Amino acid sequence: MKIGLQIPNFTFSGGSAGLREKLAQIARSADDCGFHSLWVMDHFFQIGGPDRAFLGPAEDYMLEGYSTLSYLAGMTKKVKLGTMVTGVVYRHPGILVKTVTTLDVLSGGRAYFGIGAAWFEREARGLGIPFPTVKERFEQLEETIQIAKQMWSDNNGPYDGKHFKLGETLCNPQPLTKPHPPILIGGAGEKKTLRLVAQYADACNLFAGMGSETVRNKLDLLKQHCDAVGRDYTEIEKTTLNTIHLAPGKKTADDVIKLCHEQAALGIQHVIFNMPNIDEIEPLEVFGREIIPTVAEL
Repeated sequence: MKIGLQIPNFTFSGGSAGLREKLAQIARSADDCGFHSLWVMDHFFQIGGPDRAFLGPAEDYMLEGYSTLSYLAGMTKKVKLGTMVTGVVYRHPGILVKTVTTLDVLSGGRAYFGIGAAWFEREARGLGIPFPTVKERFEQLEETIQIAKQMWSDNNGPYDGKHFKLGETLCNPQPLTKPHPPILIGGAGEKKTLRLVAQYADACNLFAGMGSETVRNKLDLLKQHCDAVGRDYTEIEKTTLNTIHLAPGKKTADDVIKLCHEQAALGIQHVIFNMPNIDEIEPLEVFGREIIPTVAEL
């Protein structure tokens, strides 16, 4: 089992002046402790709410995702890097694919391409980003993935879609990751999202907070979609996103190990954690000493 780390919150002690070094410290610690992957959200406002209270209100710090990943790439050597996940409406597909390609090349082949249909309407409206209907966003999501696959191929010709039209899908240099950075689609929608995973993606991401039974059901539906489109279900990396507060009086390393066993039993291969006390660094070191080596063979 692989263990990943998500950094969803940047409001650390020390304010903006100390943010650069704190991020570097977190990233270097994650790399040294053996985390497989390192993720940031692709948001422009913070997204805290009743079910995400530790993330804080919209006014809290939020860094642009790909600029942050580029910085983290320079601070690390081994850990994979990605957004969890990019909202399809935030960047034109051709520019987005070029951005992910650049991250992959400059990180030495360590990029994931995390993408989803977008959901945070306040953020989009606030920054003047068009926010079409759910139906249109999913159409754009499918076209964006098609564009990525074309740009990461020998086909430099045009792309003529319903929403996006590219005259020339030239992308040089090509990614170092072959055949391309893994495409991870975030979300659990049963009719659209999981169908797109089956048809196009190399990885899926589900919220562990839905509960084991729901996660199992979602994976069963994904397998049905794979069967329907002739896709080998085992080709798709199954990941979950989890929140854990690893601290005295909260959760222990044993609690995390038990959770990993439970998720491995469901077929999850890559468990990604965020932690409200990540800036303390000690939780990362506990993962490195006690958790990552223990669950590696699951």
